[in-house]
Amino acid sequence: MPLTDPLSQVLLALAAVLVTGLFLGKILSYFGQPPVVAEILAGVALGPSLLGSHLSGVLLPTTAAPLLEIIAQLGIVVYMFTVGRELGLDRLRQHTETLLATTLGSLVVPFLMGMALAQLLYSRLAGTGASSSNFALFIGISLAITAFPVLARFLEDRRLLHSELGSLSLASAAIGDVVAWCVLAFIVGGLKAQTGVGLKVMGGTLVYFVILVLVIRPLLRHQMSRWKEETLTPSQSAVILVGLLLSALATQAIGIHAISGAFLWGAILPPNNRAMQVLLGQLKPVVTALLLPAFFALTGMRVRIDLLVGWQDWLVCGCIIFVATLGKIGGTFFAARGTGVGARDALVLGALMNTRGLIELIVLNIGLDLHVISPTLFAMMVVMALVTTMMTAPALRWLLPDSRKTTQWRQHD
Repeated sequence: MPLTDPLSQVLLALAAVLVTGLFLGKILSYFGQPPVVAEILAGVALGPSLLGSHLSGVLLPTTAAPLLEIIAQLGIVVYMFTVGRELGLDRLRQHTETLLATTLGSLVVPFLMGMALAQLLYSRLAGTGASSSNFALFIGISLAITAFPVLARFLEDRRLLHSELGSLSLASAAIGDVVAWCVLAFIVGGLKAQTGVGLKVMGGTLVYFVILVLVIRPLLRHQMSRWKEETLTPSQSAVILVGLLLSALATQAIGIHAISGAFLWGAILPPNNRAMQVLLGQLKPVVTALLLPAFFALTGMRVRIDLLVGWQDWLVCGCIIFVATLGKIGGTFFAARGTGVGARDALVLGALMNTRGLIELIVLNIGLDLHVISPTLFAMMVVMALVTTMMTAPALRWLLPDSRKTTQWRQHD
């Protein structure tokens, strides 16, 4: 008997993506790929590209998709809060120069290379609603993005989240994504003839960051210093969680996505608080085992690889992957080397910054909805995001022997 109510459909979809993700995870683990890759590919496997529209529609009917997406979005918001809490930004104070340089290099170089590539793609693959300048800006920002939620999951799976290299790459990706959202706001504002949108996003981001660091952070730390260190009361947990939701709501309203607010809220909380560790221990199993896989799988189910037909399409797709990889790794590598980071560690940073996926798909969906890119180019860019994410694991195995996975970086080799 077919399932007709949305709740039953959502439960079936969650069960399907979890089982498929676990199955693919077992297979991909033999190739050194982390679970996050299996979770994204699970969505592709269950999507219309392989199963067809009818069978895929049984697993994810249009009536259930909005509810599943809300669940998945909530999962990624809570997850980014836990990542911000565990990041340990204090370790990066002595590496501020490297952080700024790698952020700039990892953004500017692929952005410029993407704009140059757009000149070759415009006549064939641009959407119906894009001028050549808006199309070039959009392709540039699409190639410059690092998906820091995907990177965070990757670092956690590889036990690199608490290393200096991991912290540096994640902080750089977070800053870069905020910049990317501001540039994207300019593009969207230009398409909608609202030239002031980008300035409002940039101004709102700056004001919120200042308030969060200079006002809310001291008040929160003063209040939490009075709490017992062993556990949190229900009211104290509510303070943390309500603050998380409001911070996510604030950045969503500003225009830089809710995950940025969740990440910042976690980052400003006091370090080395045992009660917070208890709260995180309660949140993470549910988020990482149930909600987060649903998010990655849901984004993967939107992929239509079947739109790429003929060797010409795949050749163009290969060129996009090459330019995106060269720009991201090259820009990060030379920026890091310029601040004294050793060659191998600079390559590690470049490989980590080349991780894409989640944010890339969000941005690409915006471009598709606004008719900046065609459905065919959308499929190519999604393949690029998946391939660059899958490249990270073998690159790290080659660059980071097991004995150096959690060590600090070295200066010039």
